[in-house]
Amino acid sequence: MRCDLHVHTRHSGMCTVPVLSRICLESYNQPRALYETLKQRGMDLVTVTDHDSIGAAVELRHHPDFFLSEEVTCTMPSGTEMHAGVYGMRERDHDELQRRRHDLESLLAYVGENGLFITVNHLYSSLTGRRDHDDFERFARDFHGVETRNGCMLPRANRLAHDFAHRFGKPVTGGSDSHTLAGVARTFTEVRGARNAEEFLAGLRRGQSVAMGDHGDYWKLTAAVCGIGGSLIQARPWMLLASALFAAAPVVTLGNYLREIAFVWKWGSRHAPPQPADVAPEPAR
Repeated sequence: MRCDLHVHTRHSGMCTVPVLSRICLESYNQPRALYETLKQRGMDLVTVTDHDSIGAAVELRHHPDFFLSEEVTCTMPSGTEMHAGVYGMRERDHDELQRRRHDLESLLAYVGENGLFITVNHLYSSLTGRRDHDDFERFARDFHGVETRNGCMLPRANRLAHDFAHRFGKPVTGGSDSHTLAGVARTFTEVRGARNAEEFLAGLRRGQSVAMGDHGDYWKLTAAVCGIGGSLIQARPWMLLASALFAAAPVVTLGNYLREIAFVWKWGSRHAPPQPADVAPEPAR
């Protein structure tokens, strides 16, 4: 079975870009339109990972192939932030996760006690800000899985995440991380032999998953930003007067692209596996 394990709807809240953070949503995807698009593109199961929200479940919970998930914004003990995918939830779990998200030890204890599956999303990305060396140690020790193919991340960032998961024996996940309908289901997770959501999640826990599909790049990110801008103008026609802001999208995304390259280079060089030392040949006898 296949499922895009990282998608967003209008319930993900406001975007974090300065100036636009008061007027522009992270995503304008409507839950029902998202569901239909995912199914049309071959996903056997559907879930939604909105930021700190399960609002989409109100419209989708009646579908037998839907299961509840969330992307939780967590504060690490180092003071940094990270995005954790939490899967196999019940609706009552949402309140507990949100209450504990600034206390990682408490959140992880709750996840373990309640049989939830938690992943590190976009591990080698600057999306949530700076990273600390101790963060990676906790990711390796305390999280169940690693998102190793994110449809918005650079190929090298995804490869490094895959290497990290392999090194520490973590199950892998894949998802489009799409905030527009154009990108959903282009990246996904497959668990072969699963027949329903329960078996799919069990396969994830056992490490039987495969992350598949597209990586991200500059052009894909720029198209997504422009798509969100178009949706904003549809929702708020008066924003057409400020459309020049979106004309600058290629410049803004270029800055983000260069920042991501620098982040990947920094942490990738630190986590590269050691090269075997050259062995001098034995002298001839």
